[in-house]
Amino acid sequence: MEFTEYTVEKIRDAFGIVQGERYEFMIEFEVDEEDELYTPQGLLLRVIYSVDGDNRRIVKHEIIERGSQKVLDFDLEDDELAETETFCAEHYTEGEILS
Repeated sequence: MEFTEYTVEKIRDAFGIVQGERYEFMIEFEVDEEDELYTPQGLLLRVIYSVDGDNRRIVKHEIIERGSQKVLDFDLEDDELAETETFCAEHYTEGEILS
């Protein structure tokens, strides 16, 4: 899995469901053609990331087929989830600048 482009936006939690601040990532990524996730239309990873002091975590993630915007019924593997969590930890502050 290789991240190619992304956006990050700080989002409001009007209902106070998640403690701290929330960020929405839309990450374009590529996988090998042999991967069961592969689609020629491309893939997006939508991630809701929570930051509450030193407690940072992925609240939710979805894999989306870019062409159709269809949510695919796949989960990230543990190593991919760890890689995504590291990526979000490194980039969530960019959402502060835009909000």
